Amino acid sequence: MSANLHASAPEPQIDEGLYSRQLYVLGHEAMKKMGASNILLVGLKGLGVELAKNLILTGVKSVTLHDDEPTSLSDLAAQFYLSDKDIGQPRAKSCVAKLAELNSYVQVAVHSGEINEQVLKQFKVVVMADQPLELAKRVNAFTHANNIAFVSVESHGVFSDIFCDFGTEFVVQDTNGEPPSSLMVASISQENPGIVTVTDDHRIPFEDGETVTFTEVQGMTQLNNSPPRKIKIISPYTFSIEDTTGYGAYKGGGYVQQVKQPAILNFLSLQEALLRPEYLYSDFAKMDRPDHIHLAFQAIHAFRQKHNRWPAPRDDTDATEVLGLAGQFNEARGETKLEKLDEKLIRLVSYNSSGELAPITTYIGGVAAQEILKAVTGKYTPIKQWFYFDATEALPSGENLDPKDFQPIGSRYDAQISVLGKTLHDKITHLTYFLVGSGAIGCEVLKVWAMMGLGTRGMIHVTDMDTIEKSNLSRQFLFRSKDVEKLKSETAALAVRQMNPDVRITAYSSRVGPETESTFNETFYSNLSGVCNALDNVEARLYMDSQCVLYKKPLLESGTLGTKGNTQVIVPHLTESYASSRDPPEKSIPTCTLHHFPNAIEHTIQWARDVFEGIYRNQAEQVNSYLTNASFMEQLGKQSGGAKLDTLQSIKGCLVDEKPANFDDCIIGPD
Repeated sequence: MSANLHASAPEPQIDEGLYSRQLYVLGHEAMKKMGASNILLVGLKGLGVELAKNLILTGVKSVTLHDDEPTSLSDLAAQFYLSDKDIGQPRAKSCVAKLAELNSYVQVAVHSGEINEQVLKQFKVVVMADQPLELAKRVNAFTHANNIAFVSVESHGVFSDIFCDFGTEFVVQDTNGEPPSSLMVASISQENPGIVTVTDDHRIPFEDGETVTFTEVQGMTQLNNSPPRKIKIISPYTFSIEDTTGYGAYKGGGYVQQVKQPAILNFLSLQEALLRPEYLYSDFAKMDRPDHIHLAFQAIHAFRQKHNRWPAPRDDTDATEVLGLAGQFNEARGETKLEKLDEKLIRLVSYNSSGELAPITTYIGGVAAQEILKAVTGKYTPIKQWFYFDATEALPSGENLDPKDFQPIGSRYDAQISVLGKTLHDKITHLTYFLVGSGAIGCEVLKVWAMMGLGTRGMIHVTDMDTIEKSNLSRQFLFRSKDVEKLKSETAALAVRQMNPDVRITAYSSRVGPETESTFNETFYSNLSGVCNALDNVEARLYMDSQCVLYKKPLLESGTLGTKGNTQVIVPHLTESYASSRDPPEKSIPTCTLHHFPNAIEHTIQWARDVFEGIYRNQAEQVNSYLTNASFMEQLGKQSGGAKLDTLQSIKGCLVDEKPANFDDCIIGPD
């Protein structure tokens, strides 16, 4: 490990040009916490490298990698920073240079040798990726006792899990990252309890037990600017507060605003949580599965410890032993044991245990990286404590599957073949797909396709008319600083060819639309297996949807907004098309769109409103607080440095050299 990796240093400045989009989602305070956090990542297979990539891009202080295991051929099915020349070499040392290229602001180092207490205590978060359960329990015993956040994550074929332990009394400063909601009041009753009704054009976004404040209420003025009060939801448009019989009669007006409160969570250690699991459900249609997969994961680890290998693919003898071990773990749970085990599901876990799929490691690595950021920043509610995910729908179905079809063939795709079988794998390699857009989502899609071997016998077509900007580098991982101003599609195509030289890919710089139908014509679409959208605007999405409907091609639709995301699978003659339904209009305009990419008249109007409020309301309110509140400066001192400085500069700009007497003087200035 580098000797000065964790040495104290002045607080780094945030590169707003690089992290602009991320700042709008997380804020400066969270980014500063990330920039001071040291993270240890143990395990650099496909899942581990996905975690490392995500953490480095987001801008933590340092990521220390540990994996002394030699690279194997099967690692290449999902580990996109390893190649044939790395086989036999330690995984961490083989990929550290490529990971370090992702972000020059993050210190990336390798630790070789034992992971002991002296090593562990240097880190804010310790992450175990695809590690033996006994090692994870031993490491977690130390982290839990020493208030070090711990995350364990595994991927076995189409099955995966995340475990989080952030210690006792972990404080979540902002449970959902959303701005506080505000509604107009329609009426307030004089009774016990008082019933508040809001205008019927907005449903109440609050929950039972939340706290709210009131302003500008006429008549029942006792509610105005008073301490926050708890509420109880009665209907979509009404909630109750305290006894209001002694208050004045409500006359009209008023606003009710949500007051966000910190939440305190207590986590069990891994050893305790194995016996008393608490789940975050990934699919409400599969709510009965986590308990069975939880036991199956313990069983395959016990099998591995006994035999020094994972259960073999589609081996019924190994699966029967795993099923017996799962039964033993179930009995050990005592009163909380399951009445009957899902034998078929546990056998599938056994069949999948030695496999690794790039789509699954990409997904679960993204979710787990977000949990690590939650541990560092205290922003957003973390997983408490187990998260199990499965995609059994992707497995080949049928009663007469040949176990020989799932055995290794000496290929870089062996970890995928062990899960999907060679027959399905060959179908994937013959696909020809059209990717529209090669930004943040597009880069991830291309990486996954390259790892899966998609297009190695068919073709990948990718188009994007945009060039690379500095702000792209924090989330579009196929690009580097030297690529700024180059075409995204061409640069991305070159990058994935380095990950898998067998990939056949053609890059275009054309916009999709009526003007390019001479290029993307009937002949072009007739040769496609399907289309994947990775677009940033509705107009292009609707056009591609119309083309897929016309040529009867499957369409994979996707999009992101901050921490939110969506996907839609559109199959001709089976599902509705993208244009068949429309999302409800946004209640608010995303900040990044407002300040950097305004493309509609309402964006201009909202920008003007924000500027007006900043000049004529926010500054004036701050000055009035300074003039009338004796403890204002003391309260200001509790703010973070950036917020405090901004407020002081605002006040100084208004007051100039002498205090005005009132609000109006602040706006128009002294004579």
